[in-house]
Amino acid sequence: MASPTRAPAARRRQRSVRLTVAVVLLVVAALLVLGAILSGSWPVLVPAAVAAVVLGAAAARITHAELLEARREAARDRAEQAQAYRRLTEQRTAEQKSFTSSMQARIDAHQSTITELEDALTSAQKRAAEATRKVNSEARRADLAERQGQDTTERLEEAEQRAAEAIVRVAELEQELDTLRAELVAWQAMPARKHA
Repeated sequence: MASPTRAPAARRRQRSVRLTVAVVLLVVAALLVLGAILSGSWPVLVPAAVAAVVLGAAAARITHAELLEARREAARDRAEQAQAYRRLTEQRTAEQKSFTSSMQARIDAHQSTITELEDALTSAQKRAAEATRKVNSEARRADLAERQGQDTTERLEEAEQRAAEAIVRVAELEQELDTLRAELVAWQAMPARKHA
């Protein structure tokens, strides 16, 4: 059995042989008629003309058969090409579906990652807001404590100042008391003056 690459070459040779035979038949018919004309004899010319018509019909039949064979081969080639294109289209469609599913899976994975990141970002923002609120609350408490500390320090200083003043006043009063006692003792020591 001939390989597919050799079959078209064999058909081409066969076709060219058929066409060559048809051409040869026409040439022979033309030579017969030409020879009969040159002989100038009707009895030779009529059979030559009949032979020329028969040879021409045979050549036409061979050419017609060759044309039909060429059309059948062309139709077979077109059918084979259509099948090859159909298989190629099916293959490309399957590849496209595979690519589409792969890309859809990747898009879904990216979408899932984006959703997770958005959730994480929202959670982080909430934690940051909560931490900021706590820091602000602590800062307010610290400010309040600092103000209270300053107030307490001021009151303490005032109390210390009053205590110092009180100590000084107590010392003065003790001194006055001592003076008064001394005077009292001195006055009591003067009994005669008291009775006199």
